Amino acid sequence: MKFRIPSLKVKLSFLVPLCFIALQIFAQEKPGSYKQQIDGTKLSFEMQAIPAGEFVMGSKNGKADEQPVHKVKLDAFWIGKYEVTWDIYEPFLYKDYETTHSVTAVPANVDAVTRPTKPYLDMTFGMGKTGQPALAMTHYNAIQYCKWLYARTGVFYRLPTEAEWEYASRAGATTEYFFGNEEAKLGDYAWHNANSEGKTHPVGLKKPNKWGLYDIYGNVSEWTYDQYIPDFYTDKAAVNPVAVPEKLYPHVVRGGSYDHAPKDSRSASRLASDPVWKQIDPQIPKSNWWMPEAPFVGLRIVRPAKAPSKAEIDAYYNKAPIADY
Repeated sequence: MKFRIPSLKVKLSFLVPLCFIALQIFAQEKPGSYKQQIDGTKLSFEMQAIPAGEFVMGSKNGKADEQPVHKVKLDAFWIGKYEVTWDIYEPFLYKDYETTHSVTAVPANVDAVTRPTKPYLDMTFGMGKTGQPALAMTHYNAIQYCKWLYARTGVFYRLPTEAEWEYASRAGATTEYFFGNEEAKLGDYAWHNANSEGKTHPVGLKKPNKWGLYDIYGNVSEWTYDQYIPDFYTDKAAVNPVAVPEKLYPHVVRGGSYDHAPKDSRSASRLASDPVWKQIDPQIPKSNWWMPEAPFVGLRIVRPAKAPSKAEIDAYYNKAPIADY
């Protein structure tokens, strides 16, 4: 009896398309990290790849708003390797500053992005600018910065959801901190109230988590997109959950800051924005852009692996600010 062996050419012609499909699926599940150039300038920032996956959100030992612990499934995304610094935030704030940092004329679509009103005080609060996290911006201000980046780069950037932030901060860990449960080790990874000397520090000086994120705890707390709802969690599994914000207050900030205690820097810890963060603002109505009593709040940006439609992008960026009296 003779057996006929299929030719190698036939085998390869069958396998190559399968390999290509497999590579495409892998690329969707685990995007690669990259450096984003801000077009027309010499400025850039780094984005870390976060794979799609499932994790347990919340803490059994935490506050009531961190419970119940529940499973969450997320699509892949990229997140900023560092908190947004003044270096790449100030060109958005001031047109003259943007012009000096541009190597070409500022495009009309970029120039059309609404910019913040100039603050009436030094928003660095004397803590410095070069390499330092930008801070004290409102939730609306943070989203408009993302819109400016979109106009500059053509890439959709946004604030992380609460779930994305916690997933990225944990980097696969199920403990209170991504490095374990020992609060005493936090100083190796974060600037908090016991080691910061009451101020922010240049990003990237502490150790990163396993997914390469620096200052995910401490330095400045980071805006998420979500409305703060104390009982938002349920015991049911969730897929890409988000509490879409509909009110001016409160929104969720995560990660603790240079001014917070270690317990506020745990992966599951939730903090809420507060009207007192504008208490000394003399304007009537109060600024849509700045929170002068929140020098401990900043941001880190996200890019979803599944790009939204143009209509979804416009809806995200173009919500009118809510007057704050």
